Amino acid sequence: MSFSHTPRRIACLQPSATVILAAIGELDRVVACTRYCADVVPQISGDTRVILADSWTANAGQIVATHPDLVIASVPYQEKAVSEILKAGARFLGLAPKTLADIYTDIATIAGAVGAGKRGEEVIAAMRLHIDTIRAQTAGLSRLRVFCEEWGKPLIASQRWVAELVEAAGGDFIAAPGLQVAPEEIRQLNPEVIIAAWCGAGDRVPLEKIISGRGWQQTAAALNKRVFCVRDEYLNTPAPTLLHGLDALAFALHPELFACTKGIRRITDVFAPAMSKSRE
Repeated sequence: MSFSHTPRRIACLQPSATVILAAIGELDRVVACTRYCADVVPQISGDTRVILADSWTANAGQIVATHPDLVIASVPYQEKAVSEILKAGARFLGLAPKTLADIYTDIATIAGAVGAGKRGEEVIAAMRLHIDTIRAQTAGLSRLRVFCEEWGKPLIASQRWVAELVEAAGGDFIAAPGLQVAPEEIRQLNPEVIIAAWCGAGDRVPLEKIISGRGWQQTAAALNKRVFCVRDEYLNTPAPTLLHGLDALAFALHPELFACTKGIRRITDVFAPAMSKSRE
């Protein structure tokens, strides 16, 4: 259903918003987005949409030139750019989710803004069901110590919504979500599973290098080769794509129950301490 008061020209500067609009069937409203949006929603590339470099280098002039009536971005955002966008007559929606509940709220908010509230609730319900189903399958199993990182240098633990997904997949998240942590601290916590999903790195995290460089060869995860790279958009994009990340986590933690899925890669070798010549 189309409403005259809903935005028809949306500039998406946050990949999660593009994913959400695709999930609710409203991608046609997107007139501009970043190249990172195109990475997670490939169907928006190769057409007439304006592709901006990224949300932080795109200036207000580039955004306003697409004549949007709604701009969606993550916050904090460029204060000057927001001012220029508002002066041009466009509305600005800033997203800053931290938990799964926040993500559901973002989905409902975006869906409501474009008159697709019912479809938004369906997407939220499907996410909840998928997560609850995996949580039920792992209930009662031994819980593994899991460390997930979203950046390697400095070392930063994954966000709180990832910790929630780890819990659903049958693990205990052993670091403070979203905060910097010392490699030595993680070594002492002795994770049984290590997941690396670096922002912007896709599936290219050098697993062998980070294990040897940080002195993690004797952790339970390294000794059992339970060190994995998960595509960053599957864990770092707060949108329905997180379900792919959950499936990858479930396989990493309980391969006896869950099949290997797309977007996950396992370490192939663990270097001995004597071979380490550099520190991460």
